[in-house]
Amino acid sequence: MPQTLITLLLGLAASTALHAAGIGAVDDRGVRVELPAPAQRIVALAPSITELVFAAGGGAQLVGVPRFSDFPAAAKTITQIGDASRIDLERVLSLKPDLVIGWKTGNHAADFERLEQLGFAVFVAEPGTLEAIPRLLRTLGVLAGSAAGAEQAASDFERGIAALNARYAARSRVKVFYEIWHQPLMTVNGKHMISDVIGLCGGSNVFAAAPTLTPVIAIESVLAAQPEVVLGGSSATTPGEFAAPWVRNQAYAGLRQVRAMYVDPDYIQRQTPRILQGAQAVCEHLETVRTARTVGTK
Repeated sequence: MPQTLITLLLGLAASTALHAAGIGAVDDRGVRVELPAPAQRIVALAPSITELVFAAGGGAQLVGVPRFSDFPAAAKTITQIGDASRIDLERVLSLKPDLVIGWKTGNHAADFERLEQLGFAVFVAEPGTLEAIPRLLRTLGVLAGSAAGAEQAASDFERGIAALNARYAARSRVKVFYEIWHQPLMTVNGKHMISDVIGLCGGSNVFAAAPTLTPVIAIESVLAAQPEVVLGGSSATTPGEFAAPWVRNQAYAGLRQVRAMYVDPDYIQRQTPRILQGAQAVCEHLETVRTARTVGTK
């Protein structure tokens, strides 16, 4: 019997058994969430959570999502419950979910507490590393009763990451400044998934040691860090739009040789399986920098 079919059958068997016995999972707060059966009415509290639930095969059970839940296209048709930073709790209550899935660093902890006080099951996710994506897919698949589909998505993601690791991780290091926003100028530290992506591609995040997850950075600090490339998307929609401020920053002698290379924010700033596409873009950009080094030494 083909291994893929075996995996799917095992997933279906596990889902059936869990449906009969009730299910539980420990979330990224360390809280165990118990359900009597796989969730039939799920509310997601962040666009990335919406994507993760769909990827795990639970999209049909989503009855509420926040604004900016625009992927996949089916997410746009689901009732909206505010945005990630300002949840409409009354709307959530009206949807009568049997599972609410939140984002630990994007939603307010008080919202989780209030929902739990009202008797709702709340699972809080915080995928901080690439390894967390397949783990969460499998967990959400269990909670939604879609373990087989979740296993397939998780395995596909793991294979994609393994292929990039095999190709790029041992390459010569490239010093990277990653811009997640432009005004104020913001980056990520070493605990953010984007930093994980940079390392996967053989890069070094120049602000990995910053004490906060998404610090605000002065341009003078960027100069002192001496990156070889600036990556990001910020609010830009094209490579030229992203690069324009950095072209102006070439007035600083320390930035005259620094390239600014665009990465679509949807592919890397949302902690979902699409980060694999963002990682592919980052790896290709860093390889361009390495090639330029080689040409420059000839």
